[in-house]
Amino acid sequence: MSQKRRKRKPAESKQEGAEEEALVPDGLESNGRLASGAPPGAKKAAGGGDVGSRGSAALAEAIKQARLDAAPSVAEFKYNKKRVRLISQEPDLKEDARGILYWMSRDQRVQDNWAFLYAQRLALKQKLPLHVCFCLVPKFLEATIRHFGFLIRGLKEVAEECKELSIPFHLLIGFAKDVLPPFVTTHGIGGVVTDFAPLRVPMQWVQDVQARLPPDVPFVQVDAHNIVPCWVASDKQEYGARTIRRKIHDRLAEFLTEFPPVVRHPYPAEFQAEPVDWDACYASLQVDRSVKEVTWAQPGTAAGLAVLEEFIKDRLKFFGTDRNNPNRAALSNLSPWFHFGQISVQRAILEVRKLRSRYKESAEAFIEEAVVRRELADNFCYYNPNYDKVEGAYDWAKTTLKLHAKDKRPHLYKLEQLEAGKTHDPLWNAAQLQMVHEGKMHGFLRMYWAKKILEWTTSPEEALKFSIYLNDRYELDGRDPNGYVGCMWSICGIHDQGWAERAVFGKIRYMNYAGCKRKFDVDQFERKYSPQKFSK
Repeated sequence: MSQKRRKRKPAESKQEGAEEEALVPDGLESNGRLASGAPPGAKKAAGGGDVGSRGSAALAEAIKQARLDAAPSVAEFKYNKKRVRLISQEPDLKEDARGILYWMSRDQRVQDNWAFLYAQRLALKQKLPLHVCFCLVPKFLEATIRHFGFLIRGLKEVAEECKELSIPFHLLIGFAKDVLPPFVTTHGIGGVVTDFAPLRVPMQWVQDVQARLPPDVPFVQVDAHNIVPCWVASDKQEYGARTIRRKIHDRLAEFLTEFPPVVRHPYPAEFQAEPVDWDACYASLQVDRSVKEVTWAQPGTAAGLAVLEEFIKDRLKFFGTDRNNPNRAALSNLSPWFHFGQISVQRAILEVRKLRSRYKESAEAFIEEAVVRRELADNFCYYNPNYDKVEGAYDWAKTTLKLHAKDKRPHLYKLEQLEAGKTHDPLWNAAQLQMVHEGKMHGFLRMYWAKKILEWTTSPEEALKFSIYLNDRYELDGRDPNGYVGCMWSICGIHDQGWAERAVFGKIRYMNYAGCKRKFDVDQFERKYSPQKFSK
């Protein structure tokens, strides 16, 4: 359904026409940088039932109404274009465009998705069809079937929701650079919108796609993961939470808004999506299938909203006081759904903030961790190309680690011993087994866990390598900026300061078994995740 495009008059080129026909507002630079909670139990969640298995009808309906109250659709919504940056040289849609494409990657959801909304906004203004695609790669870093299973089942829900909205969802098999540009050319796509991830591999994907897209097809990126877009929050690597906190909080009034809805698209596509054989996709993956999928976490946006609802009703009240106690059901458990973009952090903050007057300490602590700390992690990975290497540490940390690199270690373990949870430390073993079998280690123990790896391996480099490997292989939220920063904080002092000097650690913050015993009932946790329970 090729449409004849309206030509801009010269007088419109910097005003009305710029918004109508360009993918980004005037003044948005195209030279942006292009380089690169634990479950309460293995099966049951606090409140009863598998986490995410119960419906979230009450919260879902309230959220649906909130979106409609914000605007009937994104076309009538005052969209903040600071969320958007131009990747290509060409900003204007070509006159014979036959559709707009949203290349979904990090943010795998329909609603509460600023990238999806921006793509629909363009399509509505231009009266064009809207398409969505996801490029499924056969393998990705240390991801196993545990992670790909969660991803694929979430995408199946996305596809069904897109169908209900008359938006074709295309599952393209292969690397984006190989499958996305031919799709754009074949189908006359006039503009491409994608979401944002700060890690080197997805940033390389964006570069590769840009290099192969037709030069007359505008390509933009929207940060749909952070509340304050990464490139807006800061233009440099921030030293720590104290240096970025004010920058983020000063912009929350501008960016922490309600979402309008993605609506049923009124302009039908000339071509429909090929039916997806989800079982065949699952079977074709070239990944390790020995790390089994977990049962406590159900993939998808609906399940994620159910977990959010349970957190607000049952656990938020305890978050402020008990979040560092692995024996208490106080965490949100939302990180798997945040990681895969199946629910929006911004949505979680909007809902938690409503209870700030009732649970002030808990709400503020959750906002600090979900907003400031999470966006600090994106900042670090975006501006530091060595975000997963000792070379990425601060100079003081590199110096102290080097000075103590030859210190005698109290114990030395090989990767296989660590992976199996066979050390002398029953608490460490229990934490490792929790991660292996449930796909999520309690947040407080993840710090202790990583610091012990530094103490029990031959070098800081080996410690960092082992901790990232284990985290990425077993954690549902592995291969994430928060995971890399967590390992770097524990082993290399990122976003921390120097402490009293000691063997092996130097000035890196130290944690030990006795300190854990002062914080919570270590014996209770060790019994819950004893090796005997998992050997049955």
